Amino acid sequence: MVRAGGLLLMSSPVAPCRHLSPTAEGPEQPQLPRNVPGPKKNKKKKSSGKEKVKAEKLRLQKEEEERRLKEEEEARLQAEQEEAARLEKERIERELMEKLEAKDQERREYELAELHSLEEKFVSAQLWKTKYRAYAKWEHYIACDGSPDPTIPQEINTFMSLWREDQNKDIQLVVEKGQQVLNLIEKLQFFLLDTPPSEITEKEIVQYQETILELQNLLHQKYNEATEHLLKTASMYEDSDTGNMQAVIKDKNVTFCIWANLKKKVRFKNHVFCDTHHGFDLPKSLAVSNVAVRILHTHYDHVSPLWLQCQSVPKLEVLESKKSTQHSKDNVEELEEEKKAAEEPNMPTEEETHSDERKSAVSFKEKYNSVTDINEKTEEETEKKSEILDISQVLSPLMQEKTNEKEDEITDENIIDLQQFVPVGGVYHIDALQLPPQVKQVKNWNIVELLDVGLEAYRYPPEEADDARYPPIQITLRLSDNVIYCKEPVIARWDPAGQQWRTDGISNITYETQKSITFEMGVFYTIALLQNVHLNMPYQAWELRPMGINEALLTVTTVFAEVQIQIKDKQCMVAAVTVEEKDVLSHLTGKWMCPVTLRKVLKEAGVNIFPGEYSYKYVSVNKKAPLTEVRAYQQMALVASAFAFGWSKWNLESGQDQVVFKVSEHLKADFVKDWSLYMFNGQRALKLKITETSEAFSKELEEDSEFHSTLYHMLKDFASKEAIDRVSTANFLFIDVVYQLLLATRVLTYS
Repeated sequence: MVRAGGLLLMSSPVAPCRHLSPTAEGPEQPQLPRNVPGPKKNKKKKSSGKEKVKAEKLRLQKEEEERRLKEEEEARLQAEQEEAARLEKERIERELMEKLEAKDQERREYELAELHSLEEKFVSAQLWKTKYRAYAKWEHYIACDGSPDPTIPQEINTFMSLWREDQNKDIQLVVEKGQQVLNLIEKLQFFLLDTPPSEITEKEIVQYQETILELQNLLHQKYNEATEHLLKTASMYEDSDTGNMQAVIKDKNVTFCIWANLKKKVRFKNHVFCDTHHGFDLPKSLAVSNVAVRILHTHYDHVSPLWLQCQSVPKLEVLESKKSTQHSKDNVEELEEEKKAAEEPNMPTEEETHSDERKSAVSFKEKYNSVTDINEKTEEETEKKSEILDISQVLSPLMQEKTNEKEDEITDENIIDLQQFVPVGGVYHIDALQLPPQVKQVKNWNIVELLDVGLEAYRYPPEEADDARYPPIQITLRLSDNVIYCKEPVIARWDPAGQQWRTDGISNITYETQKSITFEMGVFYTIALLQNVHLNMPYQAWELRPMGINEALLTVTTVFAEVQIQIKDKQCMVAAVTVEEKDVLSHLTGKWMCPVTLRKVLKEAGVNIFPGEYSYKYVSVNKKAPLTEVRAYQQMALVASAFAFGWSKWNLESGQDQVVFKVSEHLKADFVKDWSLYMFNGQRALKLKITETSEAFSKELEEDSEFHSTLYHMLKDFASKEAIDRVSTANFLFIDVVYQLLLATRVLTYS
């Protein structure tokens, strides 16, 4: 210790420095700068966690890649196996098809020869009809019943001259004579439709058409003369209630409704004919005028152009294209082979009048339009220029040009297109006539003023008058019970100047379904009720079913009706027409007739199931090659005595060169139960594996089946001996009628 200035100073030894561990308790540790890294031990822990995640991802990716590679390998192996199986299947199928092709080629010549032998029945039918026409002429000649032969100009001209000079104008006698004239017109129309082109010249066609027009004009002239004669004695038919004259003269072909305004009272300006329910309501100016009204209902149409009444079955022709085509060369060669086969001298024929069999085969093809006019050319030309055209191209170039011209001409929407609409139920000639001077009784004398002007029309409205000042005429027409109007008919008036039906000039139309129609017109017109020709097309279904020996039933089902046509021997008849489950047109059923007449009566009754030349423009057509279609109809007709045929939905999927239909052997008159599907292209027939209920269309052959060059031999593989015997013994006239109806209805194209 040291004492200094009153202070006691003590000193102690300095302790040595010690290094303290971080865990040792002691004074607070000094703070490290912020930029100094933290402890290294924590960084290692975080890094280790990321590596583990990354490693896991890599492992999963590796496993996924391995799995993908494995799946790809398995898919590759499976694809290779499937490809190998497919190739093997194709090889087997190809070998099978080659065997079938070879087998078919071996028997093709024999099968075609046998088919041509069966097709001779068509030639026999044509020969029979030719002889029948000649026999009918002879029968008419030796009958000497006073009726003329309309095909002989001298006879028909003499008949018309004598009737023109006949002064008997009694309306009942004129109507009776008119029946004879209508029969002559029908004979000429039938002759034009039924006679093959090889048996009638162009000069004869023109002559018959001119005769038809002369007979029609003469008949209408006689109707006018009879009307004038009746009106001269109108007072004899005076109605006790109104004092005016009314008369109704009815016949199965014509109806006269005549009213004469004798009293000229306004309150009698309207009238309804009791027997017919036709009626009118006249403007006041006419009700006080010296006028008569005639509603002449002809149940036929002599107003429309003549070609409308003389439409035959459209010809399906094989035309040559001017352009080079890529059509199958095999098709051409097969056509040539068949043509040569048809010309073989050993082909059987019944046509004794021909010098050789080749003429018979060519005549058959011309008459039936089956393979019309395959021109003889060199093989090179045939290979380069040969084509089976679709249905829209089967018309001749001249007819196509006419069609285009007509389309260009019809620009007025009021003009009726007669290729689409036709008069149904006849024509109504509605006329206002000048009432001739009436007979006056003076003491014991009947005095009448004679005029040489004939029947005069009463002009309404007057010439050079303002039509707006003259109210229209109201007409009510009772619709015929012998006609079906599937939809409201189109009312049209005849325009004599333009020779066409027009819809303008007619207003305020009221239509009462299937009963009557009322309308107004400013002028007295000739009126017709027109219906769309193609209302019943395309068909919904069809069936051709044998009903016995040389007997069958063709059923065509449309949107509005079901039509059943019974075929027996050389005739056919309307068996039933059903609309909304009700039988209609009972006046047609049960009457046997030829196919040409049956087409005519059904069309006139408003049930048209017969396409025309231009129908393809207005109907959604299931286009088929004409040659395929015609050959199908021919071979269907040949076996129709023992096999039933029916509509198949797969016909829409088979393409233009193939037709598909249902077939079943059917030897009893009952309903068909078991159907099979067959496909045919005119040169090859085969049985399909698919059914109507299959999910998709397939051309695969039925198992254990082959294909043949003809439908007949294809069906023969599965047919009984009884069925084949019935086919071979079927009557040639029955076969011809079936073929005509199939060709007329075109069920393979219009369904």
